[in-house]
Amino acid sequence: MNELEVQTVISLPLVCTRGVIVFPSQDIIIDVGREKSIQAIEEAQQHHDGNVVLVAQRDLSMEEPKVNELYSFGSLCKIKHIRRMDGFLRVKFHGLERVEITEFADDDTMMSVRAVICEDIEQDTMEEMALIRKLAKQFEQIEAISQAIPKEMINELAKGMSAKQLCDQIAQIFPFSLEKRQELLETLGINDRLYLILQEIESERELSEIENMINEKVKTRIEEGQKEYYLREKLRAIKEELGDVSDSDKDADAIRKRLEENPYPQAIKNKVLDELSRYEMLPAASGETGVIKTYIDWLMDLPWWQESKDNEDLNRASEVLNEDHYGLEKVKERILEYLAVKQMTKSLKAPIICLVGPPGVGKTSLAKSVAKALERKFVKISLGGVKDESEIRGHRRTYLGSMPGRFIQSMKKAGTINPVFLIDEIDKMASDYKGDPASAMLEVLDPEQNAMFSDHYIEENYDLSKVLFIATANYLENIPNALRDRLEIIELSSYTELEKLEIAKRHLVPKQLSENGLKASQLKIGDDMLTYLVRYYTRESGVRQLERVIATICRKSVLAILKDNKRSIKVTKKLINEWLGHEKVDYGKRETKDQVGTVTGLAYTSFGGDVLQVEVNHFEGKGKLVITGQLGDVMKESASIAFDYVRANAKKYKINPEIFEKSDIHIHVPEGAVPKDGPSAGVTLTTALVSSLSNIPVKADLAMTGEVTLRGHVLPIGGLKEKSMAAHRCGITKIVIPKANVKDLDDIPETVKENVTFIPVEKVSQVLDAALVK
Repeated sequence: MNELEVQTVISLPLVCTRGVIVFPSQDIIIDVGREKSIQAIEEAQQHHDGNVVLVAQRDLSMEEPKVNELYSFGSLCKIKHIRRMDGFLRVKFHGLERVEITEFADDDTMMSVRAVICEDIEQDTMEEMALIRKLAKQFEQIEAISQAIPKEMINELAKGMSAKQLCDQIAQIFPFSLEKRQELLETLGINDRLYLILQEIESERELSEIENMINEKVKTRIEEGQKEYYLREKLRAIKEELGDVSDSDKDADAIRKRLEENPYPQAIKNKVLDELSRYEMLPAASGETGVIKTYIDWLMDLPWWQESKDNEDLNRASEVLNEDHYGLEKVKERILEYLAVKQMTKSLKAPIICLVGPPGVGKTSLAKSVAKALERKFVKISLGGVKDESEIRGHRRTYLGSMPGRFIQSMKKAGTINPVFLIDEIDKMASDYKGDPASAMLEVLDPEQNAMFSDHYIEENYDLSKVLFIATANYLENIPNALRDRLEIIELSSYTELEKLEIAKRHLVPKQLSENGLKASQLKIGDDMLTYLVRYYTRESGVRQLERVIATICRKSVLAILKDNKRSIKVTKKLINEWLGHEKVDYGKRETKDQVGTVTGLAYTSFGGDVLQVEVNHFEGKGKLVITGQLGDVMKESASIAFDYVRANAKKYKINPEIFEKSDIHIHVPEGAVPKDGPSAGVTLTTALVSSLSNIPVKADLAMTGEVTLRGHVLPIGGLKEKSMAAHRCGITKIVIPKANVKDLDDIPETVKENVTFIPVEKVSQVLDAALVK
């Protein structure tokens, strides 16, 4: 007979269950609330003698599961009892057989199925007995450590429950997952079911042991905490009896509470607790309590995790930088690059930017604008004159009055771990017997080291890697070499006359009007008057003096308005001369006509560019060379080189060689009271010597800059932008420059390039061809 012919096929209503599986011979109560399931229950009662098929749905979140969302194995159950509740039925089912569903039917009112009853498969009897014995041992172990298995189950095992019933009862009672229960329902081999149950119980036993171990640890820690609390309370009671009560106990409790409530690093928590134990053991009158309390306060007040969120809107950052500063395009571009890369990578080691430039060009205010654009906290320290290493790294706690270094102090003031940190005047550090602060700065400014900055007072590593450091300096040469290697140098040049005019119009005049209580209609300063102030009352690379001059005019205007009852004042040249006195600065003027032995040179000073006249004269004497004008060593060497070059090439330039034996030659660089030094006057000195000794005039509308060698080669120089602006300012139309400096012409303002012709040269002969009147 074929196996299919003995299988029993049934057609019954279907009830979908959510997370519930009924096994044969087991009773279970289920609340039935779905319309289709209630209809199936009613149908089973009326037409199928209370028989119904229960099948679990795969996704528990589905309210109305479809046919493909149900398992294909279910249970044939008998409805034993129904209790009708408000809106649902509470039904008691008794499991009869396992069934495999061959066909689903779903109309709008009810689901029904055709299914085949699945018989259990008997397997090896000896193996079955061994599995049951193993299961009984597992139950004995698990019962001692878990409440999952009731004692009745152990008793049933002892009585010799059949393996089939045992499997179904365990599957119904034990807290298996839905998937595991469904697997047990679909497994027909009895021994196979026993293996599955053993595997799950073994996992449960291991989990129970781990849970017990965790519980024991938790219990032990709670007991230790209670013991510590008890001892502390006892100690406090003893102190009260002795009259030795102070605020230290309250402080200690507050500190412990703060440690628990905030995510301090574990190392800091341990350090604070160690110091707190010492603090509590000391008498209230002890001098050391104040030292320990101050140290604990420093540790806890420092930002360890507090971080501000950067504003990564590049357009807004650009607007803020442009609003606060006119010009400085390279610096603004570098800041925007930093923000863009940070936004793209989501993490970036903050670079150490160093702004180098003359005073008053906006280095400090630019750092403030960066903090404003990023929406970070801003802190500043000035290193001018700092010569003690402990200013950077802090004092040891053993010293009286010890305290952390300036960086830790400033981080506490900032309150976040990622402020914008301005290190001002980094080129003005000194060193003495107390240490070299420049060497200590290496740990702060090296991106590879500052993640573990060590302060002598704090004694714990502090992370400075998220800080955006911006350093400022006036002279690049004065920054120690080791520090310079760690810095990203951005040079700020002097402002052009046009830039000063725009800065005055956009920023300085409105600011001073506001500070002096004036309205724009009460004081009118035209562009021509601002230019006049820039040229004849200021001599600087920045705009500080210009702001002071404008402030003076504003104050005098307020006095005139209130004293003389004037409604508004228009600034004129006559008024400026009356209020500020005669012109303070000689606005560099060029020679009006071609001169013998007088050449216009270009210099780069702390105030920006300047022009200076180099004069050479010769007269009857004994061949001496006299140099005056407070020249430094470099310029004296340049003069000596120029003299030797001209003497060596005298015949080439039609100079009588006897003149060097029978005449004294005097080189002078006015103004005599002003010290001068630098490596860019060689061609100027050489041209002046040749002009004087050959009696050929030099063109008055031409200036020059460059260093010269003994072989007559012209070497490159620095500060071409400032020098060319100074030449343009005083009416020079031609500038001789070293050929190697042609690449620097890109930095020169268009207004200068439009009015000045640049003549690049490589040799002294080319300089003389361009400079001497033929």
